[in-house]
Amino acid sequence: MTTTPPSSAFSSAFAAVDLGATSGRVIVGRVGPDNLDLTEVHRFPNTPVRLPDGLRWDVLSLFQGILDGLREAARSGGVASIGVDTWAVDYGLLDADGALLGHPFHYRDERTGEVAERVRAEIGREKLYGITGLQHLPFNTIFQLASAEGTVQRDTARTLLLVPDLLVHWLTGSVGSEETNASTTGLFDARAGTWSEELLGRLSLDPGLFPPLRSPGDPAGTLLPHVAAYTGLDARTPVTTVASHDTASAVVAVPATEPDFAYISCGTWSLAGLELDAPVLSEASRAANFTNERGIDGTVRYLRNIMGMWLLEECRRTWEKENLPTHIPTLLADAARAEPFASLVDPDAPEFLAPGDMPARIRDHCARTGQRVPGSQGAVVRCILESLALAHRRTLRQAAELAGRGISRIHLVGGGSRNDLLCQLTADATGLPVVAGPTEATALGNILVQARAAGLVGDLADMRRLIASTQHLRHYTPRGDTAAWDAAAARLDSARRNS
Repeated sequence: MTTTPPSSAFSSAFAAVDLGATSGRVIVGRVGPDNLDLTEVHRFPNTPVRLPDGLRWDVLSLFQGILDGLREAARSGGVASIGVDTWAVDYGLLDADGALLGHPFHYRDERTGEVAERVRAEIGREKLYGITGLQHLPFNTIFQLASAEGTVQRDTARTLLLVPDLLVHWLTGSVGSEETNASTTGLFDARAGTWSEELLGRLSLDPGLFPPLRSPGDPAGTLLPHVAAYTGLDARTPVTTVASHDTASAVVAVPATEPDFAYISCGTWSLAGLELDAPVLSEASRAANFTNERGIDGTVRYLRNIMGMWLLEECRRTWEKENLPTHIPTLLADAARAEPFASLVDPDAPEFLAPGDMPARIRDHCARTGQRVPGSQGAVVRCILESLALAHRRTLRQAAELAGRGISRIHLVGGGSRNDLLCQLTADATGLPVVAGPTEATALGNILVQARAAGLVGDLADMRRLIASTQHLRHYTPRGDTAAWDAAAARLDSARRNS
């Protein structure tokens, strides 16, 4: 589709709609040859709602927050285009009239566990990995759809839109599926870069349910009249397809200037891995539970999902209810003084997935595995951060071995890059230098893809050079006792095997 851009398209301001697991933001980015500045114009909560049939996203409130944010963006001077990114795997179903069939399920809803194992057994674990290249996670879209088999919603649905595609549809009226997010569903062929007809057939899913794929940089449409009227933006303002999986956008903004880098996108999850030219679909890769997700420009994000700062945030929610301190700097200072390696957990243990009393779960995990039970808040936080640093070490070493390449530097981006203790512990555990930042990597990647579509920046290397030259970065050199980290890793591996 060709449109005449509004006059604002000749400015350098772009609006990033960036939705995370706990909040959403609209950020305006201004891009020039030597500058890249962000301004958050609106933030709103993302609070899931537990209904009688399960945990759901309040997607209507999220869309209202987006509209309010875009109105603030218009008041700040207008924007050249808009891009939308969110988390992966979750989706909305539309009926024949285009109406949403219920609020999207939350990926932490517990309905998919047994279904996931049944689907894997029926299709074959090796077969499924050979097609999709995906890490096994019980909430992948394929398992969510299987759990919905026989429901009125699935039987009457005519279109499936992943959450960012649904929001773009409500902004523009257009229908499409962005490829970096599509690649997380478990229904995407990692080699061909298309929806897998074989898997759709095995699950009795109508191929017509899945819209045509879009690539980052493709036009998605212009604003619907009522959206333009509410926000005050020009109705001709384009919505540009960005890397709508938030991790894919974050990887765009990794400020790497060397080819042999690793990245950790650290927020609710830690996504740790490598950027490759082709997927790794070996049996060893499947056994190690690595995922091959689509990146920008045909790259592959070869990584593993690690339960990240979710553990700390859930602890803080529990402590807040108990009227205990929750101030992050205070907790980190207490953790820095706590005894090293007193207790360790596997962040990906199933008991840590659902919301709840995380400090109690960590204590129970340590007791069950014969370790010292952390008593103070500082000891719990130290346990979480050292465990995450060890998970980063194990994941990146495995990724490098399976992909057959070395790592000279780790780039840690996202909200976790503000955590000075975690960054230093990651450097110490891996024995590699860590570059921390940018914190707003996802929004920056979103904005840079829009800027490239507008002709303001060049290729991926140019985007990363602009990030490296304009954003505040912090550097961490490995220090401490290497033997102590080796012993801690061996202890955790042993506990993992025996749990």
